[in-house]
Amino acid sequence: MQTQYGYGRTVVISPSQQLAMSRFVTRTYGWMFLGLLLTGAVSFMIASSEVAVQTIIMNRWVFIGAIVLELAVVMGLTFAYQRLSPAMATLGFLFYSALNGVTFATVFLAYTMNSVAHVFFITAGMFGGLALFGSVTKKDLTGLGTFVGMGLWGLILIGLANMFIQSQSLSLGLAVGGVLIFSGLTAYDAQKIRSMAYHYATDGGVTGEADKGAVFGALTLYLNFINLFLSLLRLFGERK
Repeated sequence: MQTQYGYGRTVVISPSQQLAMSRFVTRTYGWMFLGLLLTGAVSFMIASSEVAVQTIIMNRWVFIGAIVLELAVVMGLTFAYQRLSPAMATLGFLFYSALNGVTFATVFLAYTMNSVAHVFFITAGMFGGLALFGSVTKKDLTGLGTFVGMGLWGLILIGLANMFIQSQSLSLGLAVGGVLIFSGLTAYDAQKIRSMAYHYATDGGVTGEADKGAVFGALTLYLNFINLFLSLLRLFGERK
C-alpha cells in the first residue's frame, strides 16, 4: 500500500512491512517502559530501607561510585553498539536501568511522594504527546535534533559550572532549559525511531539487528523521559 512517510515522501509499504514497523516501534517503547519500571522499583525499594539509604545513599564513596559506574555503562553501550549482540545490549540496558534506580532513590528522599507522582503524570503526558508528534509529523526534525543536541552540551557545561557556583537562579534556568531541550529531543528521537522501523522493515524484515536497534532506541527514549522528569521535578516538585 502507499503511505505518506516522513518528510513529505510517499513510499509503498506492504502490509507485512507495516506490521514489521509496528512491531519494532512497539518493542522499542515496551523496552523503555520496562526500563522505567525497573528504575522506579529499585529506587523505591532503596528509599524505603533505612539500611540501604545509610549504606548506599549516605555513603559518599559508594554513591559516587554508583554514579561513575552508571556513566561508564551508558557510554560503553553507546560506543560498543556495533560489537554488542542483541542479548548483551538488552542485558546492558536492564543493568543500566537498575543502576540508575540506585542514584534515583534520592528523588524519593528529597521530594514528597505526592509531588513525585504528580510530576510523573505530567511528564508521561508531555512525553506521550511529543512522541506522538514526532511519529506522525511530515516535517523533517533533523534541524531541531541538531539544535537541541548543541543545547544539551551547553546544559551539561553550565550544570558542571553551577556545581561550584551554587546559584539558585541558574539552577532554575537549567531546569527550564532541560524541559525545552528534552522535549525537543523526544520529538526528534521519536521520528528517528520511526525511520529506523522503516529501514528494518524494508531491508529484509525485522531481524536480530533490529532487536538491538529497538533496545538502543529504548535507551534514547528512556534518557529523554528521565531527564524531562527531573527537570520538571526541579520546577514543580515539593521538597520534604
